[in-house]
Amino acid sequence: MKKLAVCFLLLPVLIFAQNRLSVVLEGIKSSEGNIQVAVYNQSEGFLKSDHVYKYESIKARKGIMHIDIDDLPVGVYALAIFHDENGNNHLDTSWLGIPRESIGFSRARMKTFGPPSFRECAMKIDGNSQIRIVF
Repeated sequence: MKKLAVCFLLLPVLIFAQNRLSVVLEGIKSSEGNIQVAVYNQSEGFLKSDHVYKYESIKARKGIMHIDIDDLPVGVYALAIFHDENGNNHLDTSWLGIPRESIGFSRARMKTFGPPSFRECAMKIDGNSQIRIVF
């Protein structure tokens, strides 16, 4: 009976456990501007600024950077990251919509005719994890 009671007491802790995603960014071309990280938790609205689940902005550093995203409940997430070199908080693109600033995604790369889908970028987080993204 005591074991059953302990299980019921620990259940909320396990369900609402918060995880850390450590992101290693490689190939950052300069220390100008910021690195903008958008975390999405659903395919609907992927890459739309009004559907971002969690957001981080960190001063850019040339070369390799480490960014920790804390307090992620167990779930499926996709990351979209760009190097906002001019600091205007906007991904600059050409008139064709081609990014002029470096961009990266979790588990996927930019395609010839557009960005990857949520499904292509998605990763399951069910504990502390690490991902490497190359610009």
